[in-house]
Amino acid sequence: MRRASVAANPVLIGAVTILVTVVAVFLAYNANNGLPFVPTTTIKARVANGANLVQGNEVRSGGTRIGVVSDMRPIRLADGTGGAELTLELGKEHGDVPRDSTLRIRPRSALGLKYVELTKGSSEEDFRSGDVVPSEQASFSAELDDVYRMFDEPTREAAQGNLRGFGDAFASRGSAVGRTLEELPAFFGSLEPVMGTLADPDTDLDGFVRELADAARIVAPVSDQQAALFTSMADTFEALGRDEEALKAFIAKSPSTMDVGVESFRVQRPFLDDLTAFSQDFSGATEELKAALPPLNGAVEVGTPVQKRAVKLNDELAKTLDQVRDLAEAPGTNAALRGLTATVTTLNPQMRFYGPYVTVCNYWNYFWTYLAEHFSEPDSSGQAQRALVNTSPRQEDSIGSMGADEPANGEDVKEGNAAYAQDQPYGAAVAPDGRADCEAGQRGFVERQARFLPEKYKVARDPRSPGLQGPTFTGRPRVPKGQTFTPEPETGPYRDLPESEHP
Repeated sequence: MRRASVAANPVLIGAVTILVTVVAVFLAYNANNGLPFVPTTTIKARVANGANLVQGNEVRSGGTRIGVVSDMRPIRLADGTGGAELTLELGKEHGDVPRDSTLRIRPRSALGLKYVELTKGSSEEDFRSGDVVPSEQASFSAELDDVYRMFDEPTREAAQGNLRGFGDAFASRGSAVGRTLEELPAFFGSLEPVMGTLADPDTDLDGFVRELADAARIVAPVSDQQAALFTSMADTFEALGRDEEALKAFIAKSPSTMDVGVESFRVQRPFLDDLTAFSQDFSGATEELKAALPPLNGAVEVGTPVQKRAVKLNDELAKTLDQVRDLAEAPGTNAALRGLTATVTTLNPQMRFYGPYVTVCNYWNYFWTYLAEHFSEPDSSGQAQRALVNTSPRQEDSIGSMGADEPANGEDVKEGNAAYAQDQPYGAAVAPDGRADCEAGQRGFVERQARFLPEKYKVARDPRSPGLQGPTFTGRPRVPKGQTFTPEPETGPYRDLPESEHP
């Protein structure tokens, strides 16, 4: 007689499936209170304000989750004010908690999620399971709503408008910023000769400004006529610009026309002599103009106040141009122009070298992404930088050793605990041919790369790693087409690369 297979029993298979599902749901449901079967230490903490903390929020230390908030209840503190008592379940694998440790309730997101940050102290005595952290060692961050309540409604609305305006100003303009950085080297290269020409004493910049002031003073009495002239000229040039080909043909024929005009002046001299004699004979007729004087006097009467105001305007303009002249004649002006030229000369090669770090490796965005987290360590006056260095206390001359006479070399520790100094400066961004070589944040820890140090040192000291590291996760495979760059820092005047050297 054959026995029935266990796998052929649907009732047994269904029961096992339901049991596994129930266990999985149980573990998932209780994950916020700490995984089951994990040994924990329970301590309580009193705080003046629960700050919207809820059961199940995480407890973190150094950015790592070490436990959860398993319970909360309202209490009355020693000073008679209301507060909250937190029950914290901490994993024992994360070590004991010194008695001078501090707690702080911090926001985890802008939507109101919170967590408890535990900063371990240095006391030799530790909290035991069931001990209570006094309220003096616990604090909380100000709520964003409380900050906004400091301002009245018009101020809040104005802040919203500012935020919306700044957002609209920079939204979708990342490519424009990148193109600006790409074009800056070429712009500074073109700007350098201009600044050099202006700074040259032979240019006589101060004389040019003085002559401008004289010209403005001379034309001030006819300012209205000049304004009307320029308005009419604008209309004329706008009409001329409608047919570019006709304008080109007119300009092309102008030299020959001027030659013909010069030749015609010789023929016109007899006519001009006769016109002079005629004008003398016509002088008697001017007597008849007296009858036309009343209308002319009315025109002069209307125009006189206008001309008086033009004189005042000219006086103010003369003061302004005098100030400009004084600035041009000041001893420091040429020095400032020379300094600006030197600045452009220095800045241009820097932009050529720094450009690939932004356009290829995207380090600019990476820097701002993690800057807020870097400056989020609380101290007595606000926040400070987070700094954490992993040291190896069992090794001589470790990273944290005081008075170390050699680099961390990993020679005095057991295998698996060795620490080697990693000190490679000047991480590259691109290779000489423009391909991505983003070394910062891309390379791992090597056992040795130090050509000029003895063989006994297993350290990384050479400035560059062999081979190409390639682009970052959001970077580019090579320098954008048309960007002028250098893989090494350089100084000196700007130099355009020949076409044959372009990447």
